[in-house]
Amino acid sequence: MTAEQLFSLLNLVAMVAWLPLVFLPRARWATTVVPVAVPAALAVVYVALVAVALPGSEGGFSSLAGVRTLFDNPWGLLAGWVHYLAFDLFIGGWEVRDAQRRGIPHLLVVPALVLTFLLGPAGLLLYLAIRTFAPKKAALVAE
Repeated sequence: MTAEQLFSLLNLVAMVAWLPLVFLPRARWATTVVPVAVPAALAVVYVALVAVALPGSEGGFSSLAGVRTLFDNPWGLLAGWVHYLAFDLFIGGWEVRDAQRRGIPHLLVVPALVLTFLLGPAGLLLYLAIRTFAPKKAALVAE
């Protein structure tokens, strides 16, 4: 399998995992199992990619030029992308669970989920703003 094929496959897996967060937020498995199990599986792929791609690569993390050189390797670049896929999905799951716990209406959370999927930290920032200013339907529920 090429790096490009694996990229397409992993993107599809991530996209499918995001759908229940948006469309089935009341299904317990959609907010607890999916956004933990899928990022964990992606993390396994990430570790394997890092183990294979980075030891033989030039570059490193001490400068921007070094990072660019490190990601010139398509497998190293794919590892970086999988890092984003795993963390963004994990954060999306947290956003949904946290909003439910705080009684924030799900429709207010959906734009943050979309932005988290597309632009990670920007979506998290939007969710944190929503969390701060959104009307709450119920009091904070203890976990």
